[in-house]
Amino acid sequence: MTTPDHSLLALAHKHRIATDYWDWQGRQVPVTAETLVAVLSGLGVEADTAEDVRVALQDSDLTEWRRVLPPTVVARTGWTPWVSVHVPDGAGVEVWVELEDGSSRSVREVDQWTAPQEVDGRLVGRATVELPGDLPSGWHRLHAEVGDGTSATATLIVSPDRLPLPEALLRDRVWGVMTQLYQVRSAESWGLGDLGDLGTLATWAAGTGADFVLVNPLHAAEPIAPIEPSPYLPTTRRFANPAYLRIEDIEEYAALPPAVRGQVDAIGVAARLLNAEDTLDRDDAWAAKRSALGLIFDDTERTHAFEDWRAGQGAGLTRFATWCAAAEVHGVAGEGWPVALEAAEPEAVEAFAAEHDERVAFHCWLQWLLVRQLAAVQRTAREAGMSLGVVHDLAVGVHPEGADVWGLRDALVRGVTVGAPPDQFNQLGQDWSQPPWHPERLAELGYEPFRDMVRVLLEDAGGLRIDHVIGLFRLWWVPDGMDADAGAYVRYDHEALIGILVLEASRAGAVVIGEDLGVVEPFARDYLRERGLLGTSILWFEWGDDGQLLAPEAYRELCLVSVTTHDLPPTAGYLALAHVELRERLGLLTLSVEEERATEFDALDKVREALASRGLLTPDSSVDDQVVALHRYLSLTPSRMLGVALADLVGDLRIINQPGTDNEYPNWRLPLAGPDGVPMPLEEVVLSERARRLAAALSSRR
Repeated sequence: MTTPDHSLLALAHKHRIATDYWDWQGRQVPVTAETLVAVLSGLGVEADTAEDVRVALQDSDLTEWRRVLPPTVVARTGWTPWVSVHVPDGAGVEVWVELEDGSSRSVREVDQWTAPQEVDGRLVGRATVELPGDLPSGWHRLHAEVGDGTSATATLIVSPDRLPLPEALLRDRVWGVMTQLYQVRSAESWGLGDLGDLGTLATWAAGTGADFVLVNPLHAAEPIAPIEPSPYLPTTRRFANPAYLRIEDIEEYAALPPAVRGQVDAIGVAARLLNAEDTLDRDDAWAAKRSALGLIFDDTERTHAFEDWRAGQGAGLTRFATWCAAAEVHGVAGEGWPVALEAAEPEAVEAFAAEHDERVAFHCWLQWLLVRQLAAVQRTAREAGMSLGVVHDLAVGVHPEGADVWGLRDALVRGVTVGAPPDQFNQLGQDWSQPPWHPERLAELGYEPFRDMVRVLLEDAGGLRIDHVIGLFRLWWVPDGMDADAGAYVRYDHEALIGILVLEASRAGAVVIGEDLGVVEPFARDYLRERGLLGTSILWFEWGDDGQLLAPEAYRELCLVSVTTHDLPPTAGYLALAHVELRERLGLLTLSVEEERATEFDALDKVREALASRGLLTPDSSVDDQVVALHRYLSLTPSRMLGVALADLVGDLRIINQPGTDNEYPNWRLPLAGPDGVPMPLEEVVLSERARRLAAALSSRR
């Protein structure tokens, strides 16, 4: 590995690539030349030779001068940003704003002279205009008509300065249940927890005093086996997974002829046998549900309501449904696809969709069903007494061979994947195998792919959790063929991305929670707080400068606090050092297991001392007592939201996911279980004395 020269460093900075980073132990680590060249290549910038770098530097200096308007302009209500307009030297230009409602506003030209530049053999001048400070929040357009007859249009995003908190969070702190929905099986489940189970869980949780239920990402997976088990590696983040549909709650199911309904019911009887399995089988569960849904679809007439909804979803829905249909016909993208279809050439895509129009319509219909059932679950949660209801989760990225990579290829980067540098819990770094957004392409697309995704997730939801929210500021890019610790950070326009979140969440009346764990630049947390987004604090990670457990009073107010998270064991398992044992068994430790255990035992002793000092723990406290005490400790914080894992409510010990592994451990495949490791159905959860005791402790300390 070589050290980059000055020119390569300059080119990296031009494209917002960090040339070093600070690791979890406070050390400054330089990025190698090989990594910078590979990351630049992912951005479409060749830098293999010194001449490549020289040409790329010159080209980057001229990029903005080649555009009449920037592709996207981002502002907040009350701001009066200046916008540069580039025209042939001496040419006049007229600029105005077209508001979302169709009306127009004029802009003021600013007396700001800039010397013209020679661009591609012609002289280009720059005019500067100032946008009005009273523009309403929304999605607007900025237009420019140049004297030579050319024109240009830019997306203009105006967001509220700050996301207002929902009324419930202004009045008091709220607490809620955090769960992996697919784990939560009932007698009515078809092998996986579904939206019917979520409604039951929300109703029960509301009865114990909970105001929200935070679920894992419900994003769509592959429509055929093998199905990726991780909900954080979906095929798309805009559309939902039909495996979560409750078949018996589909309106069209009730109207089936007796013979067809009998066939569906027979499939359900067989599928419920999967509930007895110790490991979740997504492939068999979806195969059963897919067969039943096919029978219902074939016997159902398309309604005007469905067709109107489908038309309103635009090209995005059709593109996704076409990919699903193609995956069923040719397999997930790869050697089985015709070359033109795999390349998403428009004529090939249109021809395939026309030839398989019923199959495409079927996958559109599945999303229509999901929209209705998700809305019904949110109504159920609110009617049961929850002030927020369902809080959804947004994954960091998508599967490298999924629908979004196929359909949004212009917005995603090839040749690199997203991950994380080494940290305390993943000391070799992480490669999540997800292609990142292309920062410049997103702006050129007016951020529509990001907006559409966020808008759908916030529909009929009380809130949205953003996994790895720091990815909206910067992402760790790992070039193909390199280890996870050989990456580099690439910066994004966080003002645009978070502004879109604030705009869409304010319209939905929802709360937004950013998972800001790990190595975080201090300004990022300040920025999130200023924009009204909540952060995330996990008790095990919160320590004061004195080396002691952080006092409850020192926690952030705009925050979701919890004892644990899905990347750590449930609390009882953590107390037993299940994470150290597993990481040692999988070879993920860089220190000796004895050193790791000693460090963890020392930390747990300090935690118990802190609990005892608050009168929450006695020397003879059981594990269950300690779990309750840890949550009561968090109830003393000023944080607006407190989450308790469903696994903690029932005493589960098993780790749901070990970061940095794939098939070495059954990540995302374990059903909810009790302390004995025996799967626990939802019917037992709602009768659990352990759950009732912990919920009572949280409700009594609000």
